[in-house]
Amino acid sequence: MVSGQDRWATFDCYGTLIDWNGGLRRALGSDELLGRYHEVEPEVQAENPDRSYRDVMTEAARRLGIDDGERLARLLPSWEPFPEVRASLEDARSRGWKLAILSNTDRDFIDASMARIGVPFELAIVASEIGSYKPASEHWEHFFQRIDVPRERHVHVAQSHFHDVVPATALGLRTVWINRYGEGGEPAPTRELPDLSRLPDTLDELAPA
Repeated sequence: MVSGQDRWATFDCYGTLIDWNGGLRRALGSDELLGRYHEVEPEVQAENPDRSYRDVMTEAARRLGIDDGERLARLLPSWEPFPEVRASLEDARSRGWKLAILSNTDRDFIDASMARIGVPFELAIVASEIGSYKPASEHWEHFFQRIDVPRERHVHVAQSHFHDVVPATALGLRTVWINRYGEGGEPAPTRELPDLSRLPDTLDELAPA
C-alpha cells in the first residue's frame, strides 16, 4: 500500500477526460441512437458485472439493432481528449497532485486513452479487472486498498453524476462535477465546473498543499 500525505485526484475517463459523447455520436450516426445507448449500457453492465467492457459495448450495440456491434470497441481507442484536458492535468501535476483513473472499461482501452491524453497517471483501475462497474463502490474500495490517503486529501472528478458523484459522495469524498451538459442532480457535488480549465485551482481550494 502506498501511503503518505500526497494529494490525490481520481478521475473518471470517458466523458470527463475523453470526448465520449463525440466519439459515440460519430460511431452511432445520430443523437437518437446516442441517447438510447446511454440507457442500454448501464442495463448491460448491471446484468453481468464480470463482462468485459468490449463485450458491454458490443451487446449494447446489438440491442440497438447495429449489425457490427464490435465497431464501437474498435473505434474507442481513437477518441480524443477534450481540448483543455492535457494542460489542466499537467498544471495539477506541477502543483504536486497525484492522478489516478477509475474507469468502467478494459485495460487496453484505458492504456490507449491515457496515451492520447499524454499526461502520466500513477494508477488506473478498470472494471474488467475487478468485476464491477460504477456506480458500485468497488473502484474506490480497490483504490483505498492500494493508496493510504486521508479523505480530506482525496478529490474525485467526473462528468457522470449517476456513476461517480453519487457513490463518491456516499463514501465521504469531496467531488468535482465536470457538468459539461448543464444537468441537474442530487446530491450536490462539492464543486461544479463546466470543464477542466479551472480544475487545478479548484483542487487546491479543496485540499491546500
